[in-house]
Amino acid sequence: MARRAVITAGTGGIGLETALGLTEAGYAVTVVGRNPERGARAVDTINARGGEPARYLRADLSKLDEVRALAAQIAAEGQLDVLVNNVGAMYPDHTRIDGVEASFVVNHLSPYLLTESLLPVLTGRVVNVTSGAVTAAKKVFDDTEPPGGYYGFHWYGRAKLANLAYTLDLAQRQTTVTVLAADPGGAATDMTDGTLRSPKIVSPGLRLLWPLVRRTFERSTSGPASTAARPSIRAATDDTLATGTVIGPRATPVTPHRAAADPRVQHAVRRLSQRHAPLGHVPDGISN
Repeated sequence: MARRAVITAGTGGIGLETALGLTEAGYAVTVVGRNPERGARAVDTINARGGEPARYLRADLSKLDEVRALAAQIAAEGQLDVLVNNVGAMYPDHTRIDGVEASFVVNHLSPYLLTESLLPVLTGRVVNVTSGAVTAAKKVFDDTEPPGGYYGFHWYGRAKLANLAYTLDLAQRQTTVTVLAADPGGAATDMTDGTLRSPKIVSPGLRLLWPLVRRTFERSTSGPASTAARPSIRAATDDTLATGTVIGPRATPVTPHRAAADPRVQHAVRRLSQRHAPLGHVPDGISN
């Protein structure tokens, strides 16, 4: 029986390239996304390479009820070998989903909830995709929103920092699953093409340097998605990697960001996650 892997946001960009890599490694891949047309194209692309047949599951990963329903469906099918939480989003404008800041929902609460819900059936490893944007993040996690004004890039980095802290915390708290993080560096994807062109995503100080900042963003997101997927593929397939390892953009282990490894940050993130994304019953009427 083929090993099973699930990749969220796997219908395009880095997620699709990750799915292709895992298929080549012998996994039966499930890609998750909210657009059925993109899902069908992704499955066709993967299956054209041969190997185990791929499939698509529809879920809007910004909606925690749909995340719960997705987890219930996957768990009902039995053992899962690999979960790659590739989902990510950056919002130019301050956005809330069900009352919670959207970046925190999509980049942390959603993968947190999916992972925690699937731990009973996971037998291999969890890979959480992180970002270099964690270095620009505020490190206070008393609430889902930090103090101060809204700047999309910084708040995206803060949500990714929360998820990296959760990743390192989970790696220490349980021993049945190998838990890793992968930093793709950057690539030309729908997210980077759509959100990194406006100076309002950065703090006022960086706006004064916007031409330089914009060029930095453009250089860092100019590479192919296939290269950016290598850290996730290695994290998912290299059995020599120890739990808690962070794979950097060159697909080699790197030192975790200091704030993410801070037990105080980890505790605050865990408390916030449990409050805003509790495990529980799948509501009636939710389907994938």
